[in-house]
Amino acid sequence: MPMKLSTTIGKIQCVSNLTNKEKIGEFLEYLRNNGSSNSNTHQNNNLKAVIGFGNFLGRDNSFYDIKRKEQVLEFLNTKIKNYDEDSDKRWITTWNNYLNRIRLCYRWFYNHSNDKEHENWQTPEFVKLKMKKSKRISPYLESEIWEKDELLSIIKYEVHTRNKADLTLFWDINRVSK
Repeated sequence: MPMKLSTTIGKIQCVSNLTNKEKIGEFLEYLRNNGSSNSNTHQNNNLKAVIGFGNFLGRDNSFYDIKRKEQVLEFLNTKIKNYDEDSDKRWITTWNNYLNRIRLCYRWFYNHSNDKEHENWQTPEFVKLKMKKSKRISPYLESEIWEKDELLSIIKYEVHTRNKADLTLFWDINRVSK
């Protein structure tokens, strides 16, 4: 069962570096007040990644001590699993997810006090890492992909226009990529 946001917030207190603990609390406030990032799931997933990174850094290293890509990679590489543990290489998704969330946090750390407009925010060089590419083959058989009439029968029961648009877009992208 996924961890609740309230449980994750409680884990901020487990971060041993006081500066990191304070900055994670401020980052949470930013996530809560930012209109594009106000879902509990988004907040929770960002906090889990940043708290994990803060715990990895330990008592003696603050987020501001990180200046090299290798320092970030050292943490991200803890997400790599060997073939016996993860033959599908699902760890790549986790690795990329953590990179994106740490990147967001550092963009906020280095830009929020000078510039409230997200469009002008600069990404620090040490988090400009390439995402890993997955060569995973789709687990779905061709027969498991919806036909147009199946898609239309599902969409009529969806109440949110956004979700209808997402479903049709996903279906259309799959059709075009063949």
